[in-house]
Amino acid sequence: MKIILKEDVKNLGTIGSVVNVANGYGRNYLIPRNLAAEANPKNIKQFEHEKSAILAKSRKIIRSAEDLAKQVSGITLSIEAQSGEEDKLFGSVTSMDIAKALSKQGINIDKRKINLEEPIKRLGTYSIAVKLHQNVSANVTVEVKKAEATEA
Repeated sequence: MKIILKEDVKNLGTIGSVVNVANGYGRNYLIPRNLAAEANPKNIKQFEHEKSAILAKSRKIIRSAEDLAKQVSGITLSIEAQSGEEDKLFGSVTSMDIAKALSKQGINIDKRKINLEEPIKRLGTYSIAVKLHQNVSANVTVEVKKAEATEA
């Protein structure tokens, strides 16, 4: 089945691409979610008419992602965690913890956009990649510090 993509779809293509997909994927996933339209002559003509508006929307999304990347790359997050011997953490620092720390700074980023290969399990300073858009990514510096022990 040939379809025209209305949005960027990961591992498939960008806005405006005409791609070949399995019938079920196109009919049951892409078209109902308004990510694509069937590539028939009527839809191709309509898409050519709307192309400038869609490309303007795409440029606006990329521009806002680049602005957010500039904000994120200048930030150093400080996360406190309980640790034991040899600076090993009792738990771990995950992408969810990093997303919460970013939201405290006023930057809301989905935890799925934070590329953490494996959870952080030691104290130290780490550079973590944040993929904000298909072509835009930034690095945020995360310092994992030892939490002050509170006595009860």
